[in-house]
Amino acid sequence: MKVLKFGGSSVAKPERIRSVIEIVKPYLQEKPALVFSAFGGVTDLLIALSTAALAGKSEYKDELKALEARHLEAVRELIGVQKQSSIIAQVKYTFNELEDVLHGVFLVKERTPRTLDYIMSFGERLSAYIIAEAMKDQGIAAEFLDARQVVRTDNNFGYARIDFEKTNTLIQQHFANGTQLQVITGFIGSSPSGETTTIGRCGSDYTAAIFAGALKASDLEIWTDVDGMMTADPRKVKKAFTVKEMTYEEAMELSHFGAKVIFPATMQPAMINRIPIWIKNTFNPTFEGTVISEKSNGRNLIIKGISSMDKISLLSVQGSGLMGVVGVSMRLFGTLAKENISVILISQASSEHSICFAIESNKTQQAKTAIEKEFQYEIRSKEMDAVKVEESLAIVAIVGENMKHNPGTSGRMFNALGKSGININAIAQGSSELNISAVIHQQDIAKALNVLHEAFFLSDRKVLNIFLVGTGLIGKSLLAMMQKQFTQLAKQNQLEIHVVGIANSKKMFFHEDGLKLNDAIATMLDEGEEMNLNNFMGTMISMNLSNSIFVDCTSSEEVTEHYETILSSNISIVTPNKKANSGAYQKYQTLKQAAQRRGVKFLYETNVGAGLPVINTLHDLLVSGDAVLSIEAVLSGTLNYIFSSFKPGDKFSDVVKEAKAKGYTEPDPRDDLNGMDVARKILILSREAGLTLEMNDILVENLVPEDCRGEMSVDQFFEKLATHNNYFEQLAQAAASRNEKLRYMAVLKDGTTRIKLGSVNTQHPFYSLSGSDNIILLTTERYNERPMVIRGPGAGAEVTAAGVFADIIRIGNYSNS
Repeated sequence: MKVLKFGGSSVAKPERIRSVIEIVKPYLQEKPALVFSAFGGVTDLLIALSTAALAGKSEYKDELKALEARHLEAVRELIGVQKQSSIIAQVKYTFNELEDVLHGVFLVKERTPRTLDYIMSFGERLSAYIIAEAMKDQGIAAEFLDARQVVRTDNNFGYARIDFEKTNTLIQQHFANGTQLQVITGFIGSSPSGETTTIGRCGSDYTAAIFAGALKASDLEIWTDVDGMMTADPRKVKKAFTVKEMTYEEAMELSHFGAKVIFPATMQPAMINRIPIWIKNTFNPTFEGTVISEKSNGRNLIIKGISSMDKISLLSVQGSGLMGVVGVSMRLFGTLAKENISVILISQASSEHSICFAIESNKTQQAKTAIEKEFQYEIRSKEMDAVKVEESLAIVAIVGENMKHNPGTSGRMFNALGKSGININAIAQGSSELNISAVIHQQDIAKALNVLHEAFFLSDRKVLNIFLVGTGLIGKSLLAMMQKQFTQLAKQNQLEIHVVGIANSKKMFFHEDGLKLNDAIATMLDEGEEMNLNNFMGTMISMNLSNSIFVDCTSSEEVTEHYETILSSNISIVTPNKKANSGAYQKYQTLKQAAQRRGVKFLYETNVGAGLPVINTLHDLLVSGDAVLSIEAVLSGTLNYIFSSFKPGDKFSDVVKEAKAKGYTEPDPRDDLNGMDVARKILILSREAGLTLEMNDILVENLVPEDCRGEMSVDQFFEKLATHNNYFEQLAQAAASRNEKLRYMAVLKDGTTRIKLGSVNTQHPFYSLSGSDNIILLTTERYNERPMVIRGPGAGAEVTAAGVFADIIRIGNYSNS
């Protein structure tokens, strides 16, 4: 036979009870036993009613009437009219009994554990009775069984222990004498003197296991509201999935560390009798669910699940006087046992200098006080320090029997946590190698679960969480590329890109599951809140998502002021914004050090040459042992377009106007002509090459004539620029007379950097440069006689966005390594 148990969520409403009856019907030929919890939420409500009565709050009576009405309504919906009267009478009689008990609590202002157990028992007694009658109404030969008749316990009210010898005998005798389908109350039993007891919260599962063990059932099925034992809590890990098989020991470990689908006590009778336990979903009854049994292959998974416990405190007992002293551990844990404090995790150094252990946070002060009292002599004599307490912690545990056969499991765990900047306060692993537990900060629990889930279950797939600031031309192009490449990245690079935060100068919007890339900007504009940079940063950091990348597609210096905080929060940065790296050298170094210290990436390939592989190439040369001798470069696409177009006979002011009209220049062309953009780029390259230069170390030829500088409109600027056409034409003619071309060049050589307008002959690589292209000549010890040439479009939203996108993918590949 089989034993089936249905939880409170499965029988919360009449329509759900009908579904349960339909689930049961195919089992009827096997003569199963059915165990039911109270209707969903009723046990908690009964406790609340008794608490209100204890406090002298007469409002409990109204809530009691509402509870009675709920059960009577269930009778009316589930049972035909002609059969209702006697059942309604019985339900009312039961509620009168409950009302009398609560009234007594209200009068005497006392609620003993014995009384509370009796009050809580009404939930299961009512639900099982009503469901049994509903089955009878559908022609099923069902019989209500109050478990108090056969489940014998001690009188430890609230968590009574089972007398298995008597209980098994009574259950076997009852089933031997009966032929009808037994509909059994979960959660409750009776003491030797016949008083009502409860066997612990979620005790209905335990009741089902007790009956399964006594009856030597072929299977125990726990019907709940999830598809089985999951790889992680699906509320915290969106990609969690059902594990089809696991062993009793694996399930025990997961349940100990917070997986509440099944509780350890439930498995004990099943384990003893080797009865498979099935976890199935009432709301998805055709799904196979999870089977917990003696053996399991579980798809050869290294681990079967990741679980966690929050609201944990870590207490440390340490001191030189503890080393080699016999009995310290006995005194410590004996003291905790006397205080009825359960120890969740223990970690001890081999030197015996310290012992740390984890307990529930609400027991922290009680434990600290008791330990310091027990060891008061050692503390007073300085042999032992005062008990150290760390609060706001959590435990994350990976569980699986296959860990013992796979070296490197702990390394994978700690590497995944470390890459995400999750600090570990304590570690514990049993000799059975069934689980590895780590104590971490409470705020990191969701992040830890996700990174571990990716590391062990989705190691071929990484989710990158993008926070994008700046939705201008580059930002829009980047979003379009992400959307276009989404499927290919998932297949070829095993990367999923989720834009979880987006902002421009006016609005910002967040969505933890990721925005639709094709309308992310529209969603931000329609639903976003007012942009506040500090709030954006605070929200991004507080979301604490794994594999987070901040993408700055602005030219704002204000945004760069937050870079250090971002990196220190274990969030990588990708940016075409040059302001951070071309500011003070100390800031440049601080950012690089912050990234290195926190194990994240600070990538800015597009700072120089848009999408051209300049910075990465330079970096690869240096780390492989090469040395830079000189850098020559045309780094302004705007100025290259101007001087490639400027011929003898042309008016320089007209060429600049044409460049502006085609969108090559800044709104004020002086921002290009003054050479500062080129200066920032060559400064960055100089620093990447190892020079400690500041901006004022660079000699810059400003192409804006003296009288064209200062406050004036763009139109006024062009008027004044026209008066200097002769000067620029003379330069062009002089270059042409030598068969040379004008180029605005940056040169790094012998530790100095200069930016100037010069001319190059036909043999020079810059001579053939055209349009808005950039070109960089790297002369190194290896590339000496023939310098390395990097050439291509050095400006434009699409090529810049492509460079940003490449940096994002680079970080994704790093995370996968």
